[in-house]
Amino acid sequence: MSYNKTYIIAEAGVNHNGSLKLAQKMIDVAVDAGADAVKFQTFKAEKVVSRYAPKAEYQKKTTGADESQLEMVKKLELDEVAHKELLACCRSRNIQFLSTPFDLESIDLLNKLGLEIFKIPSGEITNLPYLRKIGALKKEIILSTGMSDLGEIENALNVLTGTGTKLKDITILHCHTEYPTPMKDVNLNAMQTIKYAFPGIHVGYSDHTEGIEVPIAAVAMGAAIIEKHFTLDKNMEGPDHKASLEPDELTAMVKAIRNIETALGTGIKKPSSSELKNKTIARKSIVAARNICKGESFTEENLTVKRPGTGITPMRWDEVIGQLVQKDYKQDDMVE
Repeated sequence: MSYNKTYIIAEAGVNHNGSLKLAQKMIDVAVDAGADAVKFQTFKAEKVVSRYAPKAEYQKKTTGADESQLEMVKKLELDEVAHKELLACCRSRNIQFLSTPFDLESIDLLNKLGLEIFKIPSGEITNLPYLRKIGALKKEIILSTGMSDLGEIENALNVLTGTGTKLKDITILHCHTEYPTPMKDVNLNAMQTIKYAFPGIHVGYSDHTEGIEVPIAAVAMGAAIIEKHFTLDKNMEGPDHKASLEPDELTAMVKAIRNIETALGTGIKKPSSSELKNKTIARKSIVAARNICKGESFTEENLTVKRPGTGITPMRWDEVIGQLVQKDYKQDDMVE
């Protein structure tokens, strides 16, 4: 991917609670917030979760411990018809539709729907058959790396490139998969570590912290992609709502990221056009400290430095000291 600006993914995930109507409302929120893409999740529950799989601790807190992970996930599925509806809705609203596949059949579905970007979630980074199947598509890939180390990232990259995907078409996202992520565990500098470990590859950040300051900081550190969960209401039932942004927060994040992008600038250190008008006002010139008569010499005692900066710069102080005075000066007159 080529990035002229930070690519902001509004992660709807499963926060639609299995409702197509809610999913469509989430597209509207992502568009209104100014996101570049809205991302869902594609899966067949029985293909992803065994009946023995326990819930994560955060899922137990947000959905209850009595229900199994399989039962929870089953209620969050979107079928093929829903995917087509959401894809059409995104096209009509001019926002990119993305979805993360969690099983091999779902990869086929998204490929059939014409997706050009495939998002690999953190949990699949060690899934060899899955990685091979996506790598063979030769599409653009966004790879999340929560719970992984550099060796596992390298192994996944080798599988993806070994099956046909070009390294330049892969963007790696630093990620932490606790919901919400404690600030002490974010380790945002790891994003830079990934960039240095795999030269030439783009890096970004998938955020699960509360609030918006960490993704904003990631942009300042060079993130090419920011991914952030959002919801219509944090108080809704479901596993991810409480660790997600509400619509006004998503809007604030996008606005802040765009401001930071503008503020980062070109990196060339020179006066900007907006500050040039202040240059002569804020800087100083060499002026007479008292009345000086023609024929005297300029000295440390009869000269001083004051605003404005429209006269001789104080950087020429040593050059002026000792020169013969050619005219009378009153106090505060600029030296010529």
